Amino acid sequence: MILSQSLSLNELIRLIGHPVTIKGVQNPAVTGINELHSVRKGDLSFVDKDKYYARAAASDAAVVLINDDSVECPEGKTFLITDDPLRDYLAVVGHFTEFTPQETPIHPSAQIGEGTIIQPLVFIGENVKIGKNCVIHSNVSIYAGTVIGDNVVIHSNSTIGGDACYFQKRDDGWLKLTSCGDTYIGNNVEIGCNCCIDRGVSGTTYIGDGCIFDNLVQVGHDTHIGKRVLLGAQCGVAGCTYIDDDCKIWAKAAVNKDLYLAKGTVLLACSAVDKSVNSEGKTLFGMPAGDAVAKWREMAMVRKLPELERKIDEIYNKLFAAE
Repeated sequence: MILSQSLSLNELIRLIGHPVTIKGVQNPAVTGINELHSVRKGDLSFVDKDKYYARAAASDAAVVLINDDSVECPEGKTFLITDDPLRDYLAVVGHFTEFTPQETPIHPSAQIGEGTIIQPLVFIGENVKIGKNCVIHSNVSIYAGTVIGDNVVIHSNSTIGGDACYFQKRDDGWLKLTSCGDTYIGNNVEIGCNCCIDRGVSGTTYIGDGCIFDNLVQVGHDTHIGKRVLLGAQCGVAGCTYIDDDCKIWAKAAVNKDLYLAKGTVLLACSAVDKSVNSEGKTLFGMPAGDAVAKWREMAMVRKLPELERKIDEIYNKLFAAE
């Protein structure tokens, strides 16, 4: 999330509203707000787990909310020591993401390109931009801040830019991480019925040019999908994943969070990926997914096991029949 004007340290502390201890640079200028996975120079970020302390210290963040005073603050950075970094981070985010109820189906600030058709019962939120020659079918909801390119078709009942499913477990329930990111859909994209593409928690959920989504596809927050990617029906792609160009992910396949799928990866139907795929053009199958040919050989061997067991029993009985 990029701020329209920078925040001083005093303004930041006022928004936090809880006691903090300052380490490092005393006069930073905060120009954005981002989670650690998408942080940029000048950003405010937070860290509350020791396994991410080193990553936060090495990041481009100008200011980091952190709950451990023993972590060394690198030169040129500011640490704000607090008992609850996420709570304080969300206090700042909340100041810039106040929800405003909408009284009309299409917000007056929305920009809709020449030749674009908006069917009845479509919802278009604040500051949405839709390009030329698009078709938005009935009951589609396009949340605030979404950008859609030219020649895009979105079929009925799909939702673009809804909040991320991103929660932290607390003793008294779940604490929601407020979504302050946005959603981008490129040119010549077709999105089927009942698809859901979540906005970024703090960055951008990105759908590249020429992508095709079948019905009932779910794309999680801050995921980057490259050009000409095909997602079959009932696919699920978790948040913060990077899918490179020309991948094919067939029906009911699943991709776990924080992964990378190299260019031209093919994930066959009903498979699930739990590790990054770094070699281009691989075809994967299974759960967890692996090389498709190797997986088929494994399945063939499994089918032979009953016959192998029978033969082993025969040999055993012949060898020990006399005893």
